[in-house]
Amino acid sequence: MAFRSPFAIPRQLLVGTTSLGGRSAISSRLRCNQRGLATVVPPVTQDATGSKGPTAMVFMNMGGPSTTDEVEDFLSRLFADGDLIPLGRLQSYIGPLIARRRTSKIQKQYADIGGGSPIRKWSEYQCAEMCKLLDKISPETAPHKPYVAFRYAAPLTETMYEQLFADGFGNGKGGRAVAFTQYPQYSCSTTGSSLNELWKWRNRLEGKRANGESEPAGAIQWSVIDRWPSHSGLVEAFAQNIEAQLKTYPEEKRDQVVLLFSAHSLPMSVVNRGDPYPAEVAATVHAVMQRLKFKNPYRLCWQSQVGPSAWLGAQTSDTVQEYVKRGQTDLILVPIAFTSDHIETLYELDQEVIHEANNPGVKRAESLNGSPVFIQALADIARDHLQKGELCSRQMTLRCQGCTSERCLGQKKFFAGQEHASMVV
Repeated sequence: MAFRSPFAIPRQLLVGTTSLGGRSAISSRLRCNQRGLATVVPPVTQDATGSKGPTAMVFMNMGGPSTTDEVEDFLSRLFADGDLIPLGRLQSYIGPLIARRRTSKIQKQYADIGGGSPIRKWSEYQCAEMCKLLDKISPETAPHKPYVAFRYAAPLTETMYEQLFADGFGNGKGGRAVAFTQYPQYSCSTTGSSLNELWKWRNRLEGKRANGESEPAGAIQWSVIDRWPSHSGLVEAFAQNIEAQLKTYPEEKRDQVVLLFSAHSLPMSVVNRGDPYPAEVAATVHAVMQRLKFKNPYRLCWQSQVGPSAWLGAQTSDTVQEYVKRGQTDLILVPIAFTSDHIETLYELDQEVIHEANNPGVKRAESLNGSPVFIQALADIARDHLQKGELCSRQMTLRCQGCTSERCLGQKKFFAGQEHASMVV
């Protein structure tokens, strides 16, 4: 199977993390990643236009290697993330070892989808187009400046932060920035990890703020759009792509086509800790089916399970094989937790699941990518957030029932702000 998840770890390596290097290592890494900057924007002054602008809009996502040469670095960062893959105190050693062992296989998979992931291209396009719309529908917070911060690939979070400084935000100049997660459904392994990384670099580069204390003078004022699983614009974008694919079937068969909504799975240990992701993915599916008037039978399934541990199921590949075996060969796969194409859609679904089904009735709905409906939805979500003046959702102030992470606690208290930090439990 494809590399679809960071959890493909040999059992014998699942032992023992050390923290990242010191300031010199940080500076070195920042210099090394200058060619991986987010879309360049001109410098701004904090009183340039609207009374509440300018505003930096930062899209957060996992990211992916843009070329096959970037695969090993991508995997090394991914396997070094204790929020995503807890390997214990030897993580800084084990992570690169696993990355090296998997690099050649994963390079082949990226080569098969065109030589790299398109996720950076789509993320930068979506963010830039959203900002153009925001300048029109939220002029009081304009100009809106687009940035992308990937967790494991260029442009990295720390590179994005240095670009904010270069463009006139923070570093004694103040200014506002919105961290906009591009995972519509919240998980501690995705949005949570990205926010932990943003919080870490904010403390390193602008000065650590203890809970309840005021911001250092001139620091960036952050707020977070941390989830949006059932937003009407997101639902409409998914529904239109499904309807477009349904039209490729004979009219008399369209209502019998089974819709298989597919999302990246989670280990059951994460689910049982109380992670909200499964419920929020289900909320998206239900909202989309309501928009489609429940005309088709449907199921939610989960892709990318790897390794020996128990994962959330049923698995997408198994589901497709079972339905085809039963004679139900008209199936549409819908990547319901992804906002653009990447290896999970282009390789796992297209080149593995659909190819192995070996039936022309098994198809996939288009990913959101450059959908104008989707980009308008992003602008509407951002405008509403800016107008409400909320630092984050109330949901974000509540940790998972089984969470014991002090880092998660500190990050949530920071983004909740002084007024709501006491609500974080």
